[in-house]
Amino acid sequence: MKKMMMIAAMMVATLSANAQNEVGQWSLQPKAGINIAKMTKFDYNKTRPGLIIGLEGEYGVSKNFGVTAALLYSMQGVKQEYSESINEYGINISAGAKETYKLDYLNIPIMAQYYLVKGLAIKAGIQPGFCVSKKYDGEGNITIAGQTIFSDQEKGKIEDAVNAFQFAIPVGLSYEYKNFVLDARYNIFLSKAFKDNDVNKLVGVADSRHSVFSITLGYKIPLN
Repeated sequence: MKKMMMIAAMMVATLSANAQNEVGQWSLQPKAGINIAKMTKFDYNKTRPGLIIGLEGEYGVSKNFGVTAALLYSMQGVKQEYSESINEYGINISAGAKETYKLDYLNIPIMAQYYLVKGLAIKAGIQPGFCVSKKYDGEGNITIAGQTIFSDQEKGKIEDAVNAFQFAIPVGLSYEYKNFVLDARYNIFLSKAFKDNDVNKLVGVADSRHSVFSITLGYKIPLN
């Protein structure tokens, strides 16, 4: 047991010795990357890839601990694709639909990060977000024996269906090399994306929440 405790203490000392931060340093980091976004409560859930871009500031509290705050434009939402075919009396009948919920946010993640080794940090925090774009794009069709008998397309804003505010807990990892920072994080959303109204209840999405994994590349610029 004593040997194990000594080894653990040596590991902690090594991690601290290899820490990345400079105490009292302020830095700015322009960053951009990709979101892999989904939403819960959708039966035919598919990812909606989207852009994430913004600016992050960091303050070095200690040699291995820092605090960050950012303003990020984040493209979120979900895609759905549905298709079904049956054959009745030798006649093929098929129906299909595609939907995309395009929900974009201004997110403000405020995070604490701990440098495990030089350049490598784990991080977690809180993230309020404000929806700035609420759009829907859908199409559906029915065919009988290869002939389309029904087709419909719908596009537009869905202002009355989506909550304006979101709250999430972001967690992740980052690695810094020569001022370039590769960041991967997952956002755990605690608030519902849609309003609790009769229409959303009817289609089964009133309790839906975002699920977003992000990868960004940034460049760290020291300010002092």
